[in-house]
Amino acid sequence: MSFDPWWLSYPLLGAFAGFIAGLFGVGGGLTLVPILFMLYSAQQFPLEHVMHLALGTSMATIVFTSISSMRAHHGHGAVRWEIVRGLAPGLVAGTLAGTALASLIPTRPLAIVFVCIVYYASAQMMLDFKPKPHRQMPGKTGMLAAGGLIGVLSSLVSAGGGFMSIPFMVFCNVVIHQAVGTSAALGFPIAVAGSVGYLVAGWNTAGLPAWSLGYVYLPGLVGVAAMTMLIAPLGAKTAHRLPVKQLKRAFGGFLALLGTKMLHGLLG
Repeated sequence: MSFDPWWLSYPLLGAFAGFIAGLFGVGGGLTLVPILFMLYSAQQFPLEHVMHLALGTSMATIVFTSISSMRAHHGHGAVRWEIVRGLAPGLVAGTLAGTALASLIPTRPLAIVFVCIVYYASAQMMLDFKPKPHRQMPGKTGMLAAGGLIGVLSSLVSAGGGFMSIPFMVFCNVVIHQAVGTSAALGFPIAVAGSVGYLVAGWNTAGLPAWSLGYVYLPGLVGVAAMTMLIAPLGAKTAHRLPVKQLKRAFGGFLALLGTKMLHGLLG
């Protein structure tokens, strides 16, 4: 198959998503999915597969983005590995369940719930919410339940989980820089489980474009992932230069923009 000029758009998208991922400790999926959807639609991919391909490709790129971002934040001593170990089993289970449910839950009700969660998290960050001094991360059962919920919602929107895990950790008195760094590490188990789920779900699907592996479009994966791994450390470095309150407000504003974009799509 000959070179497709559309492939040049994927590294540009990857550079933007990588900086966002490193800066806010998110996988970048909430940024990637709507843009990949538009790119795939412009390339006239089969309409019934466009959304699944955008979700699957986005989730696969997060595998690589999370590694790069995680290493950068770990270098700053900002990853709470005990939290990663506590949440990871629930994250994996929840993500696999979410990919299985993705085709069964109507988009509109799911999106409305999601927008409400995003706006709540945004307000919590932008208003500089102060958790009670004695509040701490929950025990094993609570961590398992929290990880499961984050995993399910992350897989359904193909995100690395930062939109939920960071506010959750801040609520439990984890310092914002550590919450961002830990979230970057948490994106890895979510992305691996989600990628497997979308790959298996689309494995025998007819009508997928050339260079597809299940619901993962390989040119998009390679182009985006290469640049996200290169740029994510720059975003992480920027995050550690910002004061705590400014970083919290920036992340809250970012969440508000995402929620508004989704709400606009629902009203449209």
